[in-house]
Amino acid sequence: MMKRLLVMMAAAAVLAAGCGDNDNGHGGGNGTPAPTATATPTQVTAAAVVAHYADGLHAAYQDALAGAEALRDAIDAFVEAPSQATFDAAKAAWIAARPAYQQSEIGRFYNGPIDDPETGPEGRINAWPLDENYIDYVEGAPTSGIVNDPAGFPVIDRETLAAANEDGGETNVATGYHAIEFLLWGQDRSATGPGARPFTDYVTDGTGTAENQQRRGAYLQAAADLLIDDLEQVVEAWAPGDAGNYRAEFLALDPEEALGRILTGLGTLSASELGGERLSVAFETRDQEDEHSCFSDRTRDDLANDAVGIQNGYLGRYRDLDGPGLDDLVRQVDPALDAAVQQQLAASVAAIQAIPEPFDQAILGADESPGRVAVEAAITALFTQADGLAGVADALGVSMGTGA
Repeated sequence: MMKRLLVMMAAAAVLAAGCGDNDNGHGGGNGTPAPTATATPTQVTAAAVVAHYADGLHAAYQDALAGAEALRDAIDAFVEAPSQATFDAAKAAWIAARPAYQQSEIGRFYNGPIDDPETGPEGRINAWPLDENYIDYVEGAPTSGIVNDPAGFPVIDRETLAAANEDGGETNVATGYHAIEFLLWGQDRSATGPGARPFTDYVTDGTGTAENQQRRGAYLQAAADLLIDDLEQVVEAWAPGDAGNYRAEFLALDPEEALGRILTGLGTLSASELGGERLSVAFETRDQEDEHSCFSDRTRDDLANDAVGIQNGYLGRYRDLDGPGLDDLVRQVDPALDAAVQQQLAASVAAIQAIPEPFDQAILGADESPGRVAVEAAITALFTQADGLAGVADALGVSMGTGA
């Protein structure tokens, strides 16, 4: 816990070092107009960047929702007719569902719809690390978990799982991508590959492995349904044409405030979450339990998609959407800074992609081992990038928080 605290403090220091009220002479902060307040018709305005950011984030959430719906369909097909083929299809659907959500994580850390303290569903969508035996059996504990506790959890449905999520402790994760991941892959006991749960854990004709096969299937389906519900919530919050949703509120903000929230999301995801929680902690502990997608061995892809999301957030692009971005604004006031930040963003993506797989083996060994050198290089790149984003906030004259 102390290591995590130190990591978070260091990440906050990186962000705070270049943030806060403007004092660099570029305007903004404390009510002073930002550079874009005097923009000519040929210049990109802050308002245009904010609107395009909302479009991109909405598109990412729509894609995440579509991926979750495809995952639910694949899970339904598997539970109805368990076989190796339908099991593999469900795993493939989980893998396909992840990139869009990971790239959408730039919308976190400023108390927006995804992580509003009162209503935000992020803790049900992507919470980790989780104690596997809170959900199902693990090695040495064949009867553990909600699946194997019909007395405590007589009915397994969306309401049951939502109520159980993080009940009694933050690692008591019962919902979301990683709960589904564990139910599909099981514990990862392999040094060369992911978990190897047999599909027969779901076979209900009397020949299945493990107990409570029907309840395990019900759990998997309920978790997928709840994931869809939660993603629908954030899609609606960012949907255009609704005068009463968060998007309307966001677009009505002073552009400086909106830019500050965008940069808070980008910077906090880079430093505190990726550089800190998801990489530095695992690097320090050398513990697979601190790996993000530890059951499927998809951690490097998760990290890379988060980094691509940060890059996209700065450049104003997502898939085929390409429009006004922070890069356009920064070029208008400091072209050299824009070039430097773009280089840092590309370097972070490359550094993460250079981490050898599986991630749980890359964090082991001596500090001079290729895996640990690559992980450390990725951490450095992400913190350097966060410094650059803090510089962007200063250049644009906006205040940038250190995350929710």
